[in-house]
Amino acid sequence: MESLNAYSVLVVLFLTCGVVMATKENDQIIKENNRETEMGLPCVLKAFTSIFETGSISNKCCGELVVLGKVCHLALVKRTLANPLIKYLSPAIIIAKSIQTWNNCLALINAPYPSA
Repeated sequence: MESLNAYSVLVVLFLTCGVVMATKENDQIIKENNRETEMGLPCVLKAFTSIFETGSISNKCCGELVVLGKVCHLALVKRTLANPLIKYLSPAIIIAKSIQTWNNCLALINAPYPSA
C-alpha cells in the first residue's frame, strides 16, 4: 500500500510540474519552459513505469514526452528523486533510465516513416 501511495505522489508531481518544491534550479527550468499540462495521465503513468519501474512507453506517449522537452523531463526526474518517498531508489540508475527513455523516444519520433 505504501508503494501505491508513493507512486501516486510521483505521478501527481510529474503531471503538475510544480506541486512540491525540491530545488530552485529545477523549479525555474520547469517554470521557464511552461510545461505544466503537456502530458496526459495515461502517458505520465507509462513514462513513470518506464523510468521508475520496469515497463515500456508507447509511441503516442513518446510523442508527448518529446513535446514536454528534454530540459523539463530531466528537471522533473531530478525533482522526483529529491522526494523522500523514493529515497530507496538509486539516483544513478533512475537518471540513466530516464536518459535511455528519452533517447528511445527521440529516436522513435525522429525515425523516418516507411513509404506506403
